Amino acid sequence: MTISLSESKQPSRSVPSLSTGLVLLLATACGIAVANIYYAQPLVGPISASLGLSTAAAGLIVTMTQIGYVLGLLFIVPLGDLVENRRLIALVLGLCAVALLAATLATRPIPFLIAMLSVGLCSVVVQVLIPFSAHLAPEETRGRVVGTVTSGLMLGIMLSRPVASFITYLASWKTVFALSTASTLGLALVLARALPRRQPPPGLSYVTLLQSMLRLALTTPVLRQRAAYQFLLYGAFSLFWTTTPLFLAGPTFGFTQAGIAWFGLAGVAGAVAAPVAGTLADRNLGRFATGLGIVAVAIAFPLSHFGQPGSKTALGFLLAAAVLLDFGVSAALVVSQRTIFSLGPHLRARLNGLFMSMFFIGGALGSGLGAWAYAQGGWTLASWLGIVPPLLALLLFTTEFKRG
Repeated sequence: MTISLSESKQPSRSVPSLSTGLVLLLATACGIAVANIYYAQPLVGPISASLGLSTAAAGLIVTMTQIGYVLGLLFIVPLGDLVENRRLIALVLGLCAVALLAATLATRPIPFLIAMLSVGLCSVVVQVLIPFSAHLAPEETRGRVVGTVTSGLMLGIMLSRPVASFITYLASWKTVFALSTASTLGLALVLARALPRRQPPPGLSYVTLLQSMLRLALTTPVLRQRAAYQFLLYGAFSLFWTTTPLFLAGPTFGFTQAGIAWFGLAGVAGAVAAPVAGTLADRNLGRFATGLGIVAVAIAFPLSHFGQPGSKTALGFLLAAAVLLDFGVSAALVVSQRTIFSLGPHLRARLNGLFMSMFFIGGALGSGLGAWAYAQGGWTLASWLGIVPPLLALLLFTTEFKRG
């Protein structure tokens, strides 16, 4: 069966109007769900010590979650084009709560790592929620709605690490996972009651659905370009937020874990870009918002070098760089998602799965590259390396003007 952008445009059934309360609920759900894959990142030390993981194997805690998430993007997210969405969202969230509970109760490395693989796999429910919001939103406000929901995603990413650090400082890492189990289960119950039904149009089997994804990737230039932007920008984002805590904890600033957490909290201010960019896209200013976002990410890295190292001025510029970088990544992400969601309602889940796969792979590579660069040349090497991805994205962006 051939799948293309001209595929049957039969609308989804039972699509109700979208209230402000429902938009905020979807944004909150995205934040809670996506945080589950980031809680463990600042807790690798305490978790590995508690479970008896060696220093060399401690990195598997994050790696297993990332592997699970990529698998979920490719094999669970596309189900949004096949299965009734409310039931799918509630089921996957329920399974995520079970995986989080297993991680909480684990006392040995292998069961914990299997649980983290499952947490990553089920946390992709976020990427079902975002296309779901696009289905519910009318065309004239779709960008603003997607932007608001995506701001919840970005806040969840940014808040998860400092929240996990604070809770572990006050209690233990198991408390973090116990609380996330309860919040995820509660979210599943709330969404099962509050979300409207959305049944995708019939016609595809699961195997055909998966086969169509490769065809979509090969035949959709807009998807490839937008995925390339986010691959590069989220790579820079992950590089920055992987190395900044190391820089702040080092001799230049000498921050404690609590201080690093406060810095991370301040950086979430950049998430306000999401609804702003969505509104611009609704007004046919998506190209402007994309360019603005890319330039903001590029400027952030050199900005971090202003001021005498270790001074309050230098810290202020580093904080400004964090806000600017978050602002730019959020803006470009929202415009990109609104753009690909406009390609066809019957394709949104698959397009989003492909798009976010590249987004997440870029982030994983950025984290690894940032850690290596910091070990080799400190913040200087890492930050100047970080400017390369947004410059490449800017070069790619110029090709949009050649097409008119």
